[in-house]
Amino acid sequence: MQIRLNKFLAQAGVASRREVDRLIAEGKIKVNGRVVQTLGTKIDDQKDRVEVEGKPVKRGEGMAYLMLNKPPGYLVTLKDPFKRPTVKELLPSLKERVFPVGRLDYDSEGLLLFTNDGELAHRLAHPRYKIPKNYLVDVKGMPDPSKISRLEKGIVLDGKKTAPARIAKLRDSSKKTLFQVEIYEGRKREVKRMFEAVGHRVLHLKRVGFGGIRLGKLRTGKWRFLTQREVSSLQRKVGLET
Repeated sequence: MQIRLNKFLAQAGVASRREVDRLIAEGKIKVNGRVVQTLGTKIDDQKDRVEVEGKPVKRGEGMAYLMLNKPPGYLVTLKDPFKRPTVKELLPSLKERVFPVGRLDYDSEGLLLFTNDGELAHRLAHPRYKIPKNYLVDVKGMPDPSKISRLEKGIVLDGKKTAPARIAKLRDSSKKTLFQVEIYEGRKREVKRMFEAVGHRVLHLKRVGFGGIRLGKLRTGKWRFLTQREVSSLQRKVGLET
């Protein structure tokens, strides 16, 4: 069957589609012994031989799904050229090569999903599927209701309006306010930039939910496998029922 190379490798658990496109651009993928140079290349998944960095890829190997309670001070990447701490250091040694779903800033903490199921990861991160992400956010000062209303309706960042958000105040003091925030996009530093746009710096951010999966009592720096029920729930939300 003809299938896009990046989709084939995502389903094989090599990396996300975006990461596969980067590997193609760097000349690290071969099909039938020849380096692939064109994004959007299609292959016959039954006949063609695919290699990534010299290693053959077979489809249908075991899938892995897990979550990490990321501490502050770790990059959400599997390798950093400057040798800074990465989330890979907090993960178990697995036969499968898992990669993070979405992002969390270096100084942010909380729920981070990992999988080698490239198609699920791609859909969870795509705004089309409107997967909710939930945060506890401490901001400097006390934003007035009109500012919160603006954020809930959407504001313009980088020339594009943000999707509607849900924001609830949990407590406040003279110096800071704690909000519960739910968004459906995954733009870089989106929550922080939203509050900065209305004059309030984010002091602390923690993700506590992703697609209905909750952080719960998982301790900082620890990980666990997702349950089959949790995996099935995520698959249903993005139309990948099995």
